[in-house]
Amino acid sequence: MDEIKPVRLQRGDLVGVITPASPIELEKLELGIAFLKEQGLKVKMGNSVGRSYGYLGGTDAERLEDLHQMFRDPEIKGIFCARGGYGTARFASQIDYGLIKNNPKLFWGYSDITFLHTAINQHTGLCTFHGPMIGSDLGRESVHPVSKQCFSQLFEPKEFIYTEELSPLEVVVEGYAEGPIVGGNLTLAISTMGTKFEIDTTGKLFLIEDINEEPRAVDRMLNQLLLSGKLQAASGIIIGDFCNCTSRSDQSLTLDEVINYYVRLAGKPAIKGFKIGHCNPNIAIPLGVHATLNTSKKKLTIKNGVI
Repeated sequence: MDEIKPVRLQRGDLVGVITPASPIELEKLELGIAFLKEQGLKVKMGNSVGRSYGYLGGTDAERLEDLHQMFRDPEIKGIFCARGGYGTARFASQIDYGLIKNNPKLFWGYSDITFLHTAINQHTGLCTFHGPMIGSDLGRESVHPVSKQCFSQLFEPKEFIYTEELSPLEVVVEGYAEGPIVGGNLTLAISTMGTKFEIDTTGKLFLIEDINEEPRAVDRMLNQLLLSGKLQAASGIIIGDFCNCTSRSDQSLTLDEVINYYVRLAGKPAIKGFKIGHCNPNIAIPLGVHATLNTSKKKLTIKNGVI
């Protein structure tokens, strides 16, 4: 699949906000909308924003239509997800990927949105962005300035370089690796297995992060990725933040023991400590674009995500 990069944003552009997974608290969303407006952007809300259908932000049909409408509307230059939670996989097979491929534009989110990142990239070649949610992250009273600064990469095509200037990094397996970045939330990557959206890690830099999963659950998921050959197929592994992934039992391996065990078995260059995921700051990076991972320099270099 040929790589497609979205066109950069400019001040005055109209962007859309949708809730393709769980519902959002409108009070929090207002703070995130205010941030987008501070960047000089105009904002259009999806029709289902503010709705709830159990643990979903509207019915599957409503949330799917919002996604389609944002890609269909020529005035919309970028699409931001208000929050994650759960639900994007429910309508993945109904998405019009031809519509997205013919109308490429910036798409931003993380967590449950990992399923959409994977599906969209593998079915269209569109590069997307793994970054903080407009409502659940930017809707906090205190947002780390680095999280906000990451939005600048949407307005100018530029290389993104992650070094220890941003956070302490630890080499798990030494080496040099390159390839497009795929992945995101570990639980969602696992949920693609056995489906037509199964994540392809071959020759890619595989990003993993998660939240509220005990070490034994992380163990189970990494074991599945090892047994399926997904870890070994990757060119390298980017280990993001595993927020609140501690055990409630006295008899447990630590998270570090679990991650180090499987990553070393895979034997591919790997670094952990990236503040990418359910953390503050939550550093945004483009997915689907070429990057290099250099353990000797503790450096992740990512090509521009927009043109």
